[in-house]
Amino acid sequence: MQKSILITGCSSGIGYDAAHALHKRGYRVFATCRQELDCERLRSEGLESFQLNYADEDSIRQAVKEVLTRTGGTLDALYNNGAYAIPGATEDLPRDALRALFEANLFGQFDLINQVLPAMHNQGHGRIINCSSVLALVALRMRGAYCATKFAMEAMTDALRYELYDSEIKVISVQPGPIPTKIRENSVPHFEKWINWEDSAQRKVYEQEVLPRLYGKSTSPDRFELPCSAVTKKLIHALESPNPKPRYMVTKATYFAEFMRRFLPKRLLDRIYAGM
Repeated sequence: MQKSILITGCSSGIGYDAAHALHKRGYRVFATCRQELDCERLRSEGLESFQLNYADEDSIRQAVKEVLTRTGGTLDALYNNGAYAIPGATEDLPRDALRALFEANLFGQFDLINQVLPAMHNQGHGRIINCSSVLALVALRMRGAYCATKFAMEAMTDALRYELYDSEIKVISVQPGPIPTKIRENSVPHFEKWINWEDSAQRKVYEQEVLPRLYGKSTSPDRFELPCSAVTKKLIHALESPNPKPRYMVTKATYFAEFMRRFLPKRLLDRIYAGM
């Protein structure tokens, strides 16, 4: 029987690649995006697509209802992929900025999980796969808000996996490192909305590091970068393995981060990451 999967954040990057690859592999893919214009484009490419906005509770309810209506009440897998970032120093992050980011990167994702779990319990199986990050293993300067959402995602993903341990619902985390996506480009409006960098004590850091990265003035590619298809390859293993791993790392950067986190002294790690 054809397997079904709901994927979020499919307008570009990791979600877009996964949606098309799984569709070609024979899955029934529900490829969701925040914007209807992107959904229209995906429908023109042969995918089933409709809106899902993590920050909008009604949008999540409507998307789940749409999926279950189309499938007759079943769903084999959920791939939580959508997320965005607010670059900035921790001291410059307003409370409302953090609240908005956690709504989209954590609260909405687990709201969606909780709404599809009844169907998975009823059918007796399912896969919940959360797209995490190397930044769930290590926090870096000027990325604290995004890192916080991913650290929290890992904790809740682990807890959910333990809670469902004796069931046939598998809960999995995928941890990409540097992948060519639009996350920097998409973070610009959030940065401009929330971060008053000109009056910041960290202004020089913004001028020398953050602004060039955000506005494309830096020509240096990320080291160890892999294409989106590298994430999709791990996703397919997570979906199809009879006994999937709890975590799948993608790119050497993620493996290095895990190695350093486990084996290097904390003071040495501080010195390394303070310079990155």
